[in-house]
Amino acid sequence: MQQQWLTSLKTEDPQAGYELAIKLARMGVKYTQPKDEVRQKLRPVYEQDANSLIASSQVIATNFQTVAMANNYWS
Repeated sequence: MQQQWLTSLKTEDPQAGYELAIKLARMGVKYTQPKDEVRQKLRPVYEQDANSLIASSQVIATNFQTVAMANNYWS
């Protein structure tokens, strides 16, 4: 098991929430493929693929939605 890095979904503002959403997406990839050398090798492939980039954006958007809900939409 990896070191605990996520202690809360609470953030000060939407910008920090969006950054957390990106971190969640990146950590999901890291958990799925823990080998750094494999991720480095694959990156040139997906960074040139529009469908992969759109899929990444969708994951981030879903994560942001979760974080926003956890923060009561920063009301």
